[in-house]
Amino acid sequence: MTVLCRLDDLPDGGARGFEVPGLDCKVIVVRKGERVHGWRDFCPHYKGGTPMAWKRDAYLNGARTHIACHAHGAWFDIETGACVQGPCLGRRLIRVPLTIDAAGAVCMRPREERT
Repeated sequence: MTVLCRLDDLPDGGARGFEVPGLDCKVIVVRKGERVHGWRDFCPHYKGGTPMAWKRDAYLNGARTHIACHAHGAWFDIETGACVQGPCLGRRLIRVPLTIDAAGAVCMRPREERT
């Protein structure tokens, strides 16, 4: 498993991007209470994807209710990754499976363990 951060490092309702060796993009981690959601930092509006933050770790809309692509104005559901507004309706973000271990570390499962 790849440790991305500790749960305590993410404020509730916050998001951060993490570089992961071997991946061609950052991994976005969004915390909602004691749960975390992981997504590849690629907006599906542009073929091949494009990073979504306009500045470091600016992945959420102003109300912090959706992941936002600031380049295209698309909004995505934090829990499902489905586009709910913008030019990529009907598409979704690519999930990155995460777990929280007993010590509170947010971990990305190795590729062979992902479903």
